[in-house]
Amino acid sequence: MELDFEKLKVQGVKINYYYICKRKLWLFDKGITMEQNSDRVLSGKLIHEKSYPRLKNKEVMIDDILKLDIMQGEYIKETKISSKMPKADKMQLIYYLYYLKKLGIIKKGIINYVKEKRQEELELTKEEEINIEKTLIEINKITKMKHPPKLEKLLICTKCAYYEFCFAKEE
Repeated sequence: MELDFEKLKVQGVKINYYYICKRKLWLFDKGITMEQNSDRVLSGKLIHEKSYPRLKNKEVMIDDILKLDIMQGEYIKETKISSKMPKADKMQLIYYLYYLKKLGIIKKGIINYVKEKRQEELELTKEEEINIEKTLIEINKITKMKHPPKLEKLLICTKCAYYEFCFAKEE
């Protein structure tokens, strides 16, 4: 079965949210954004803006859908504060590599964990392509749902921008 990428392509943040919390993904897709009220999100934006000031190819937009943090030589670089959500970080960058490959552009990826002063290099493999395609199909299913996915209490919930929204009825 051939994937219809044009119908399934999404913003990179949706890939990230898929691996963090399906409910957060659904809410974000419906335009319910809480990030503007989050100190953690603001901190991430500031670190991103202050990191790598001499680079010219920062925040490269592709097809008005992807915002690549850094494009430098053979690499796409994604800047993250910490490695607390490695699967989400990795899959977001893998998606960028997959998307670019669909455009005929082959790149490698690096995740820069700024506070930890370390990097992780990634390459798009056939297995990762299959994972991303499955993820795109699942994201499409979630975003078409009439109601948000059931609330799950996760360890990261208390630090999430959507915490008050999700747990407003909790005591």
